[in-house]
Amino acid sequence: MTAWRVQFYAPVASFRDPLFPGVTRGLPVPPPSTVRGLLAAATGRPVEPVVLGMAARSEGAGIDTETYHPIAADGTNPAIGGRVRAGKGGMTIRDRPFLAGVHLTLWLPDPDGSRLQKALRRPRWPLRLGRSQDVVHLTAISRVTLEPAETAVIDHALAPADGHRAPLAHLYRMATTVSVDRLTTTWQDYLWCDEPTGAHPVHDAYRDTTYPEKDDQAVWLLNP
Repeated sequence: MTAWRVQFYAPVASFRDPLFPGVTRGLPVPPPSTVRGLLAAATGRPVEPVVLGMAARSEGAGIDTETYHPIAADGTNPAIGGRVRAGKGGMTIRDRPFLAGVHLTLWLPDPDGSRLQKALRRPRWPLRLGRSQDVVHLTAISRVTLEPAETAVIDHALAPADGHRAPLAHLYRMATTVSVDRLTTTWQDYLWCDEPTGAHPVHDAYRDTTYPEKDDQAVWLLNP
């Protein structure tokens, strides 16, 4: 299968887990919905519900303190100059987990891959990975061939829940897509390893034999 391998780097990024309302629990890897939002920014389309493979890791993590200005849905506490009054349901201080030195690799199969890699070279909107201040840098684009694999190096690749049985894997429930009006979210369970794993048996996966960082890197093509 012909695909495009696209690599990004973000100095800082933060991915809040929406399954924990009221607290700022962070995810260690960007959800597929966030990545598809990045691709939509490049093309200028409202959504990009494309098939993609991805692997992600970070060099470090920390906790920042942020000021939140939530706007009341009933209009009782309107924002003035971007700020709302302090008090219950108003301005508050919260800790926000963040990741430092985020490396993201995407595999975009053709025919969408050719279209998307052209858009990423000259994006319609600024490329951000999550929040508006989390700017992401495009570092490399390569045309590759993905081969079906029974054994491959998993490491930090994002896999479906039945993709492998590596003992270091953690299961995360993350958003795959979010509707334009943000009223509907599609969820799915994914496996991700925060440590290098080496080669393991894999299910319904491909391998990228030309990846400079990992020989026989496993790639799972994730549907929206």
